[in-house]
Amino acid sequence: MKKQLEKKTKRVVPAFATEAQEAAWWHENRNRHGKDLLAAVKSGDAQVLTKAKLRERIAASKKTASPVVSLRIPAADLALARKQAEAKGLPYQTYIKSLLHETLAEREKRKAGW
Repeated sequence: MKKQLEKKTKRVVPAFATEAQEAAWWHENRNRHGKDLLAAVKSGDAQVLTKAKLRERIAASKKTASPVVSLRIPAADLALARKQAEAKGLPYQTYIKSLLHETLAEREKRKAGW
């Protein structure tokens, strides 16, 4: 009952100009976010994303037909994307699509003045 009465606050992650600024912010706030995450896991509000669940999400995203687009990407950028995707355990094309989506969404937010 007490959980229902508690007001949940949404954490706001600011926009960063560089990855270094973002890394510094996460480092400075690591204890607060760590405690929030632990509380969410204990209360059941957070779930662990297992490799199996991730693969299910990837498979579900592939079910919807997407337009095929060909891009010329510099070899060095493609190699870096493949390396980062492998480290995350994702197919490189899926990883590139997620980067594109995140970047476009962020630019749309900035354009709207959020």
